[in-house]
Amino acid sequence: MNGRKVLERFPAGGPRGSWPAEEFAHARRMEGTPAEVVMDLATDAFLVVVPADTAVSSPSVP
Repeated sequence: MNGRKVLERFPAGGPRGSWPAEEFAHARRMEGTPAEVVMDLATDAFLVVVPADTAVSSPSVP
């Protein structure tokens, strides 16, 4: 993927589908990071990605 950084990977075969990836991306967006979910067909995984030039802080732990 050109110009993007992968923040996290989630298996596509999980029982909740893309929900874990969508929830993770939503939490990053609430922190101000422009995260989005894409599907990587080669690895059968949902990836949470941001533009390569985005500064990313560590996710908050509840």
